[in-house]
Amino acid sequence: MEKKLFFVGIALLIYSLLLKVFVKKNKYDNRVTMVFHGIFYCAAGIVIGLLGQVLLGMFGFISISETELNSRIGLYFGIIGGVIGVIAGVIGILNKPEKEREKLLRKDLDWSDTGWSAVLLASLLMYFVVQAFKIPSGSMRMTLVEGDHLFVNKFIYGIHVPLTDGKRVLPIKKVQHQDIIIFLCPKIALSQDEQRRGVEKDFIKRAIGLPGDTVEIRGKKVYVNNKLLEEPYLNFEDEYIQPRIKLFNTNQEYQKVWSAGGFRSLPARDNFGPITVPPGHFFVMGDNRDKSFDSRFWGPLPDRNLKGNALILYWPINRIKIIK
Repeated sequence: MEKKLFFVGIALLIYSLLLKVFVKKNKYDNRVTMVFHGIFYCAAGIVIGLLGQVLLGMFGFISISETELNSRIGLYFGIIGGVIGVIAGVIGILNKPEKEREKLLRKDLDWSDTGWSAVLLASLLMYFVVQAFKIPSGSMRMTLVEGDHLFVNKFIYGIHVPLTDGKRVLPIKKVQHQDIIIFLCPKIALSQDEQRRGVEKDFIKRAIGLPGDTVEIRGKKVYVNNKLLEEPYLNFEDEYIQPRIKLFNTNQEYQKVWSAGGFRSLPARDNFGPITVPPGHFFVMGDNRDKSFDSRFWGPLPDRNLKGNALILYWPINRIKIIK
């Protein structure tokens, strides 16, 4: 969403500069005026459409996590708003006398000057500061449940540098054990069909292992660096404990296959490891351990995929809280 708003803001800036040149010439040809007025209403329609998508998403009517479906919805909202805007803009200036055409264009110029800066600011805030996120599944029950909406702090682990492979600067703090983090799902965790279609998803999990940590699961209990991890937030839906099955001859082979995401279909839910979290990676798990597709199966999470830290649950109203 923030990328869409950013490009709309750039388009509005270019439009504003061109309109200033036209207005300075003081020639309000009916056809040219119609084009400028129509473009302005088109841009306004697109912005309203995209902001409408954000508002509908924030209050639970549509998904606002970055998925293929969400991208389509944003496109549809933008197109519909743009078409309505063009029609309104053209009709609004048809057969108007020159004085009225001048007045309308000068008003368009004032709004576009305000609009491009406001839209760019909104996109930058969404990209660098805060993102709205909807819980898509039950993997974090009971900490977070399906349909919960939360704000994500996107700068606490560092400001993302645009056009880089996940590089961040000026971090306030590093990821800590048991932080609830939002991240771009690694491609290995997607189905082959989703990978082929270029689908992107945001996941939310809890950071269990940091770079260099040794992680092991024994009978559903998690040990980090050979110490039992106290996890009061845990939820189990299945009392059955899957037995440990010896599939590899050495720990090195086990580590290599896991690091490559080779555990997708292996019985690694309740007995796992030990493995060492590679440099620049994290080991993440859902609080609903029996129903979470996480690092046990698809491997370590690259630091570059990290987006931010779960901050506040704001919807539904009866569940508003600071997330821990």
